[in-house]
Amino acid sequence: MAATGNAEEMQLQEMEEEAGMEREMDSDEEEGMGIENSDDEEDDSSEDDKENEAEIQRLEEQLSINAFDYNCHVDLIKLLRQEGELPPLRKARQKMSELFPLTEEIWLDWLKDEIRLTEEEQNREKVYELFEMAVKDYICPEIWLEYAQYSIGGMGLPGGMEKVRSIFERALTAVGLHMTKGATLWEAYREFENVILATVQPPPGIVPTCEQQELLNAQLERIHTLFRRQLAIPLMDMEGTYAEYEEWSDQGVSDTVSQKYKRALQQMEKSKPYEETLMAAEPPKLAEYQTYIDYEQKEGDPARIQIIFERALAENCLVPDMWAKYTKYLDRQLKIKDLVLSSHDRAVRNCPWTMGLWKNYLLALERHGADHHTISDVFEKALNAGFIQATDYVNIWEAYLDYLRRRVDFSKESSRELEELRAAFTRSLDYMKQDVEERFSESGDPSCTIMQVWAKIEALHCKNIQKARELWDSIMTKGNAKFANMWLEYYNLERSYGDALHCRKALHRAVQCTSDYPEHVCEVLLTFERVEGSLEDWDAAVQKTETRLNRVNEQRAKSLSQVAEKEAHLVRQEEQKTEQRRRAKADKNQKKGQKGSRPGEKRKAEDEDNENEWGEESEQPPKRHRGEGNQGSFRGGGAEEYMETESGLFGRRAPPCRRQEAPGAKRGQQMAPTTVRKTQEDNPEQRKDDCSVFISNLAFSMEDPEKRLKELFEPCGPVQSVRPVYAAKGFRGYCYVQFEGKTSVPEALKMDRREVDGRPMFVSPCVDKNKNPDFKVFKYNTNLEKHKIFISGLPFSCTKEQLEELCKDQGTIKDIRLVTNRSGKPKGLAYVEFEHEAQASQAVLKLDGTVLQEHTLSVAISNPPRRNAADKPDFSRPMGAMMPRAMVYGSRGKGRTQLSLIPRSLHRQTGSESKAENGTAPKPTGGASGDAGFEAQAKPMSNSDFAKMLLRK
Repeated sequence: MAATGNAEEMQLQEMEEEAGMEREMDSDEEEGMGIENSDDEEDDSSEDDKENEAEIQRLEEQLSINAFDYNCHVDLIKLLRQEGELPPLRKARQKMSELFPLTEEIWLDWLKDEIRLTEEEQNREKVYELFEMAVKDYICPEIWLEYAQYSIGGMGLPGGMEKVRSIFERALTAVGLHMTKGATLWEAYREFENVILATVQPPPGIVPTCEQQELLNAQLERIHTLFRRQLAIPLMDMEGTYAEYEEWSDQGVSDTVSQKYKRALQQMEKSKPYEETLMAAEPPKLAEYQTYIDYEQKEGDPARIQIIFERALAENCLVPDMWAKYTKYLDRQLKIKDLVLSSHDRAVRNCPWTMGLWKNYLLALERHGADHHTISDVFEKALNAGFIQATDYVNIWEAYLDYLRRRVDFSKESSRELEELRAAFTRSLDYMKQDVEERFSESGDPSCTIMQVWAKIEALHCKNIQKARELWDSIMTKGNAKFANMWLEYYNLERSYGDALHCRKALHRAVQCTSDYPEHVCEVLLTFERVEGSLEDWDAAVQKTETRLNRVNEQRAKSLSQVAEKEAHLVRQEEQKTEQRRRAKADKNQKKGQKGSRPGEKRKAEDEDNENEWGEESEQPPKRHRGEGNQGSFRGGGAEEYMETESGLFGRRAPPCRRQEAPGAKRGQQMAPTTVRKTQEDNPEQRKDDCSVFISNLAFSMEDPEKRLKELFEPCGPVQSVRPVYAAKGFRGYCYVQFEGKTSVPEALKMDRREVDGRPMFVSPCVDKNKNPDFKVFKYNTNLEKHKIFISGLPFSCTKEQLEELCKDQGTIKDIRLVTNRSGKPKGLAYVEFEHEAQASQAVLKLDGTVLQEHTLSVAISNPPRRNAADKPDFSRPMGAMMPRAMVYGSRGKGRTQLSLIPRSLHRQTGSESKAENGTAPKPTGGASGDAGFEAQAKPMSNSDFAKMLLRK
């Protein structure tokens, strides 16, 4: 006891010295601050205080509206700690701890603040209670170490020594297996026992008494035991601990301890690569932890599996899948009540929006015999957790109703549990109708599964078939009468627990009301009458089914006729629009032809006409749509329209520079060099679509696009050729890149949307729609993408890095895409794809309404709208309107005007079989009028032939 007293005195003296040093430092800081402060600084401080007070008031008001705003709690605690107001700070921390587990940083700040203000012995119990709350949230070695060190200060109290050792033992049980941080607690425990040993040993030269020798031996055995226990556990730097034990022990290390140490060292060497991977990885290290967990589960040590799960959850506390795996392991393997239930409680406090965790919690409570009041309280908390889908409320109600049903003893006609079950069913229906429909605009239970279960319970267990029929009448009135499967469910219920009369009634009503599968219902009715009915019943059933099926066939035929008529009407409308555009274009060309007078202006007018027809917007590939899939999706629109034009209207390179020629130069002479060059350079047989990609949305001002794109795509594989597409005025912003092998194409597609000259470059598969008519243009996703969120309202200056910083706390981010227009300018929209659906749901809850650079963000689960008819390719247009220009007007394109420039007296009609100067004449294009040009050029005539023709007229 004397030794104990000496140790207590030493500890108290050390604590007083530390406290005295802290007070001196605080006073020095206050004096320094008093010297440095000035009147201006005091004014600034008062302004800051006012701003902080206003911000504190705003945060408190926001929390009164939404108590589950985690970030708001954190901000409020930080401001109150800056202000130094302990009562409101303590209250804010308590409120947050009731709703969420606190992080290690928040707990350590709270504990240090409370310890600093605790001077009386009676307040130590409050700090102990706070520590007990802290160690339940997460497995944190730092908090356990702080707890043990704080308990050492209470050794002078009755039972103080036993309390310190008890806390150390609990700490070793909780985190002693932590491979990287567990050794710190073992060393602290040994250091504490060594201090006690020093107080027990007598001074040199003094022979200890028998009582002192017993105390000395007991203390030595404690230290030996701590060494042996630690060396049997795989921890980092085990070699140092073993060497320390060899030096400390007078008797050396026993063979048993050495063998255990070697086994632990081998285990540590196996786990060391996983630990090194964790240390090198960036937070939250979810994939690395999952790999480590898989390894430990194969090894099969429950304690080590538990500690690695706890370590993973400390850094990934908002990942519902990780909590689900951990609680599932505890439920099926360890089955320790306190550990299982505490883990389930921590899971729902960390991820309250995840219905599956609440459902598993209810099952675990029932499995471990929790009282009815506790289970009901947990269920009520689940209803207030704020699920993100209406179906989640249906599922949690089903789990609770299942629990209530299992409590009922149906052998009794009436019981309190049965009445409670029926009241819960009634309440669930009211809750779905009022609360859920008001929030989600849907009940979440369109098939009325809760009412179906209730009806089965009434019919099976309570023998109350009349109540079951009333429930099914209500189900059918909620829009389910048109579905055959609902009627067949009701029929099976009547078949099992009712009578033939009600079965027949149900089937007759089903034949009358079913609209999805009437044939099936009719077949069931006829089968039923074959087994149960009389001749009159059979005749009535046949007549009813025939009448119903005839009516159904008439309705289907009428619907098909209406659809066909509607499609024909749309085709006629499109044909009329096409004809109007053609006539308008012909009139426009005619007016332009009348204005041109000088021969030198002909080529210029033709170039302008070509530019209008093949403008910037028509040459770009189709736009992408909101809700698109991954970047490797096909987008074949550009290749579909321009594959043929490459060998026709446009050449591989830019046309040669135009030389100034005499006004009287012939048009044929002007176009000849360009045509020859195209013929020499274009060789369609050398092109391979399966080795090529189509590049679009490039800047028209790009210098030497062939060289630039070759350098850009060479990392994907050897480039055989680059074929830029040019018009009269230069590069048109798209081209074809052909590789030497097919393996380079997938790598090139990965460069889709890479920024080039400030614009997103589009990379698509190169597919000729004429050869592959079944090739689908970019697939527009219309499904709900639960793992992806859609963010609108972003500032245009927002970058991917800023968006990643905003969203990274919600889970593992797989991809971020900022939506831009063709020029690369942002639209203020973005898609963020997470690894798990629950992470995306958490992000919606946390980020919706967030203010970023004075912009309020709107965040929702990505749910693209259905594609309307205007976005779909129109196959009802005439072929001329969809064919490339070269296919309609020949290799030289359309002229500046369709007006004939030959006098009418000299005009000679030519048949479709006549030959043009540069080849076979194209088919008639249907000009605007009889004078509006001719499709084939006349055969060349000599001067004498021309003179003879004039004399004849």
